[in-house]
Amino acid sequence: MFSFARAGILLICATLALATASFAQDAVPSAPETMVESVEQAAPLSTSVPEDTSIPTPQLEQPLIETGLEGHDMSPWGMFMAADYVVKGVMIGLAAASVITLIIWVAKTMQLSGARAQANKALREVVKARTLAEVAGIMEKRRGVGAVLVKAAAEEIESSSDLAGRVAPSGIKERVSSRLSRIEVAAGRRMSRSLGVLASVGSVGPFIGLFGTVWGIMNAFVGIAETQTTNLAVVAPGIAEALLATALGLVAAIPAVIIYNAFARSVTGYRQLLADVSAGIERLVSRDLDRLALAGQAPLARAAE
Repeated sequence: MFSFARAGILLICATLALATASFAQDAVPSAPETMVESVEQAAPLSTSVPEDTSIPTPQLEQPLIETGLEGHDMSPWGMFMAADYVVKGVMIGLAAASVITLIIWVAKTMQLSGARAQANKALREVVKARTLAEVAGIMEKRRGVGAVLVKAAAEEIESSSDLAGRVAPSGIKERVSSRLSRIEVAAGRRMSRSLGVLASVGSVGPFIGLFGTVWGIMNAFVGIAETQTTNLAVVAPGIAEALLATALGLVAAIPAVIIYNAFARSVTGYRQLLADVSAGIERLVSRDLDRLALAGQAPLARAAE
């Protein structure tokens, strides 16, 4: 009896163990099946990535820096148009002075070139001539200061014809020299005309430009006080417009000084050339007077014999 009861208990325990194991297998899925399902669910996501991985990197926007130059044209013309009325007037005056300097340069260059050419021709004729009457006939139809000098000497000799050979020739020579010197001075003064304008522009131009700069910078500092800011970028356009006046002052003054110095040397050379012509004419006059005196003494010598 005891063995049958023990065998029945063991059979019941084995049946319970089998039932528990079957229930646990149905409730918990196996690990490989779970991994396969997770891979199958993640696979469609990988198909949305394109094969080409060369995607441009987006550029980050740089922060804007406030410079105070927005709306300002920093070209020379733009700075001129935006300048104060006083500074603008200074710039206009300096630009006009530059134009006048160029006009004087062109006009004086042509005038000096023509005058020097005429004086050189007159000097060659005076040097080649033997008498004043000879060179006066050649220069009668010519123009220029050289021809005027020859004509003035011939007129003085003609006016003193009643005295030639009767009195000492020194008085006639002095009168001829006086007329020639006055003509030289007048020609030099006429040639030096307008050079004073160049001297004035060269000496005053930088100071006029500096006045415009000071006025513009003063307005810039007034703007600093009104805006109550110490940022230089805010007033930089006004300062640049003011400095443009100084630049124009130098542009007007430097060429004026150079041209003035060049013309001063040229006028001095031209006066020396006229002095050479006058010296040649005086030599011809002295030679003619000596011949006339010698011709007057010859009849007296023959009469004494």
